[in-house]
Amino acid sequence: MNRWEQLTGGRSGEEYAARFAELAERGQDVHGEARLCATLVPPGARVLDAGCGTGRVLIQLAQLGYDGVGVDQDASMLAVARRNAPRLTWLQADLADFDPAAAGVGSGFDLVVAAGNVFPLLAPGTESAVAARLAQALRPGGLLVAGFGLDQEHLPVPPSLTLADYDGHCAEAGLTLTDRFATWDADPYDGDGYAVSVHRR
Repeated sequence: MNRWEQLTGGRSGEEYAARFAELAERGQDVHGEARLCATLVPPGARVLDAGCGTGRVLIQLAQLGYDGVGVDQDASMLAVARRNAPRLTWLQADLADFDPAAAGVGSGFDLVVAAGNVFPLLAPGTESAVAARLAQALRPGGLLVAGFGLDQEHLPVPPSLTLADYDGHCAEAGLTLTDRFATWDADPYDGDGYAVSVHRR
């Protein structure tokens, strides 16, 4: 069981979707992740949304012309994604053993995005395996983009993953850091409690 399941019991899909719908109705920008991804790869690129949740990021990318697949372990989140975008491909799987080829979608993705604190909410001890799986899903030269909190203020669980740890897992998976930002709006990283990291295979 990952930390997300421990936190929510795997029944949070509708609540999560409602929270972002309310933010959007209040005029807040809820598409920063998709916008940043769109600056990194051109329309038509293949994108894997790892830990896709209710599909917010991937649905926006699809509307911008990207070819995407979403994967998540939480059935309640995927139920919302499938309802909102039934024509997209949504897969239920644990990222620690996710195999795109076995799932019938193939590897060779141009970009993998892991938004929404995916890495800090993994089952403890699986971070390296997940980084390796996501790296294997990329084509040579493809990008892994992950944004997550580093302190209690930016996380729903106690912090457990440092940037040094994450970079180490990525390096073991054959990935090289190319950029790091403080937000999905690409503000320069200043050592604060949230980081968006871009690694290249």
